[in-house]
Amino acid sequence: MARIHADLLILGSGIGGLTLAIKAARQFPKQRILVLTKTIQGESNTRYAQGGVAAVWNFENDNFQKHIEDTLDAGDGLCKRDIVEIVVQEGPDRVREIIEWGARFDKEKNSGEYDLAREGGHSQHRILHYKDLTGWEMQRTLMEKAAQYTNIEILEHYFALDLITQHHLGRMVIRVTPDIECYGCYALHKETGAIDTILARATVLCTGGGGQVYKATTNPVIATGDGVAMAYRAKARVENMEFMQFHPTSLYNPSGENPSFLVSEAVRGFGGILKTAEGEEFMHVYDPRLSLAPRDIVARAIDSEMKKRGTDCMYLDCRHLNREDFTAHFPTIYEKCKSIGIDPFEQMIPVVPACHYMCGGIRTNAVGKTSIHRLYAAGECASTGLHGANRLASNSLLEAMVFAHRIADDLQMKLLQYDHREDVPDWNAEGTTEPQEMVLITQSMKELKEIMSYYVGIVRSNVRLKRASDRLFLLYQETEELYKTTAVSSQLMELRNLITIAYLITRSATHRRESRGLHFTTDYPQQLPFVEHSVL
Repeated sequence: MARIHADLLILGSGIGGLTLAIKAARQFPKQRILVLTKTIQGESNTRYAQGGVAAVWNFENDNFQKHIEDTLDAGDGLCKRDIVEIVVQEGPDRVREIIEWGARFDKEKNSGEYDLAREGGHSQHRILHYKDLTGWEMQRTLMEKAAQYTNIEILEHYFALDLITQHHLGRMVIRVTPDIECYGCYALHKETGAIDTILARATVLCTGGGGQVYKATTNPVIATGDGVAMAYRAKARVENMEFMQFHPTSLYNPSGENPSFLVSEAVRGFGGILKTAEGEEFMHVYDPRLSLAPRDIVARAIDSEMKKRGTDCMYLDCRHLNREDFTAHFPTIYEKCKSIGIDPFEQMIPVVPACHYMCGGIRTNAVGKTSIHRLYAAGECASTGLHGANRLASNSLLEAMVFAHRIADDLQMKLLQYDHREDVPDWNAEGTTEPQEMVLITQSMKELKEIMSYYVGIVRSNVRLKRASDRLFLLYQETEELYKTTAVSSQLMELRNLITIAYLITRSATHRRESRGLHFTTDYPQQLPFVEHSVL
């Protein structure tokens, strides 16, 4: 067990974490910026983002107000307007910055201007992209940039277990305690099994989402809601967890795969049309924007048609599109389809909704601060108020960069005012034994995913939510008993974290007695005339 000191501790090495690390390293050249990642630094939710990053770029056709209104419309009344305005107005500067750092976005052949795509819910073409690998390109850029700073240290294969607060000093800490402080975290070094105590002046959660709580998800296997679960256990405020975004079009693969392969929204923006197996369009029944309606509407429409027809999937028709242009824009999607025997120009692409993005999360303010002092959050694990009840396509990468910048600005005057807390005890593993039956964890994980997929999916009801709640409580009890008696492992902690995420989603969904955005319940199909955030 080692005791490690850092000036700034960042958990997560995606776009939020690395953008912040770079900015902090420039601001504090003599301070240690420590980034923890539970696998390797290149493995993050960011690298799997296909579509692109939304920003007002062509001011002849577009403007901030249009992007603001599109975001508010998608968010279905729950967006915080001041946050939307901040992200939209500051976004282009953040995009220019990552371009200066080396990010490549596709340009038009003739004009040399950026090739701006359009996705569902957007009124204009404003999506900058790199083929269908935008996230990968931005991750590459940030890793290369971060490597230039000697005071950035990235520790790979470190799994953060718990945030350190006054609770670990013997104090009574509850959710309404006004002065909770974060002093760092306990982290498991997965290669050695040692649990280190990492102390920091300030800690930032950039840990991504929790899509692995469902059977079908486009999120990588690392997306287990670790940051949100840790923050909730530390008594931070969490909000709007019922709003889990299902991407309408993941590739339906009968053989199954985890994660599900994403067929980007940009394909529909490029001209792809949703159809039944018989080749009939159906989106006109649900929304006048057809295949380019916001994700919540399209996902429910596909789900409804599948249930109505008793089929396993719907289809995306790209057969009428230009082969050369399509393969240039979507080489990865094209190759993936070909690998399972589908030629997109001869056959329609089978698609099915899959969990994609967590719109709620750790409640933060306009500079990324949580309800716990010295603790910040950015990216998918944070609920900033940008997304409301449903995220507008390609706003997520933008949000992460904007809030990483704002956190860095806030820390400029504060970081060195915080001291390290030296009286923090080391991790106590007394009374635990090495795990003997991994099957208990794997089976519980399987059961958890089935509970959430069957009862807390795209369409919900009181009966389904009650059943989910009852079964989750049993899983929670069994897992906590295992946690108390067994030495920690990444598998056990991921299960524990996902059970927390499942509980937060289910409890928030139970409390919301209306249908709004991504939360649709058959018991309360109408929207209430007032707006409330689900704060836990």
